[in-house]
Amino acid sequence: MTLEATDTNVPASSAGSAAPALPLAVGVWEIEPLHSAVNFSIRHLGISKVRGRFADVRAELVVGESAGTSSVTATIALASIDTGNKDRDAHVLASDLLDVEKRPTMAFRSTRIEGAGEEWSMAGELTIGDVTRPVTLDVEFGGLEGFPGQERRHAGFEASGEIRRSDFGLDFAPGLLGEVVKIQLDMQFLEPVAEQG
Repeated sequence: MTLEATDTNVPASSAGSAAPALPLAVGVWEIEPLHSAVNFSIRHLGISKVRGRFADVRAELVVGESAGTSSVTATIALASIDTGNKDRDAHVLASDLLDVEKRPTMAFRSTRIEGAGEEWSMAGELTIGDVTRPVTLDVEFGGLEGFPGQERRHAGFEASGEIRRSDFGLDFAPGLLGEVVKIQLDMQFLEPVAEQG
């Protein structure tokens, strides 16, 4: 989700990078929550999938002079889970399953970004409760666009990956729920506020 970047005022020939430069201004890009989503799916009984999302997501994209100096951090409130069924959500959050009092958040911190153009790979560390494990996301850069009436442009990204529940100590309901959780992210970030003067 963090990409090779140059200031939009710098010609491509002076960027000094072998990878194609993206028109992302250096600085802190804030998440645009109305057009961002953290979705997931997991097998139920091995025959179908339960899909859901987390509504409370905070994320920050810090664009540096290169991919190596850029980063993404995100924190998700696990209590904001929504699988389309309130009774099921309450059960998932209970102490015998996810135990949201013990594990209130899920946090991600990028450690390496590689790629070019639209296709990227981002490695990082995912922490659920007190357990941290490596995870890699495939990232697609959707582009950069303005929004009517706004000065700040929006950058769009899609990211996908998967985790194994048991890696994070979430080994409840074996046979009922699958081991692998697939993750699908749709994210928009707002470019940094232009400095005056």
